[in-house]
Amino acid sequence: MAKPDTAERILDIAERAARTGGYNAFSFREIAAEIGIKSASVHYHFPTKEALGEALAERYSDNFFKALGDPQASPPAELLARYVAAYGAALKQDGLMCLCGVFGAEIADLPPPVAGATRAFFARNLDWLGQVYRRKGLQDAAADQAAAHMMAALEGAMILARAMEDTALFDAAVAGLS
Repeated sequence: MAKPDTAERILDIAERAARTGGYNAFSFREIAAEIGIKSASVHYHFPTKEALGEALAERYSDNFFKALGDPQASPPAELLARYVAAYGAALKQDGLMCLCGVFGAEIADLPPPVAGATRAFFARNLDWLGQVYRRKGLQDAAADQAAAHMMAALEGAMILARAMEDTALFDAAVAGLS
């Protein structure tokens, strides 16, 4: 298997830190030390922390939607189960929060490009879920409301489970979501 290039390694390390402690949980110096390169090398790939944060949110979003797939390609019940499972896997298997959920909680303090990429993640989620709920037979306003409810419930369930150090609370909080 090919070794990931330096830019991908930088993103991986920064993402893990950010999903644990937020935007201020990583620095170029710490990332460079973990990889075994000079801080200037991190700056070569990402000139500023703002550029790195924006790239993190964009990559996270792209990977999330790649895993979910086309909202028109599978039965709605399957898509919604896949959506809930994606959040559950991040929490239970990876032990991490949703990157954009963490960034969303601190959005007032994020640089504008990072905040914009974070908002774009939420907008894409609402759109994707809205399409699924429309296919399920809900009208526009009801589909949009169901999409917002689903996202809020999942992000909240992650916070609750992490705060209480009990992943079973995630399952209890999302039971019956569809």
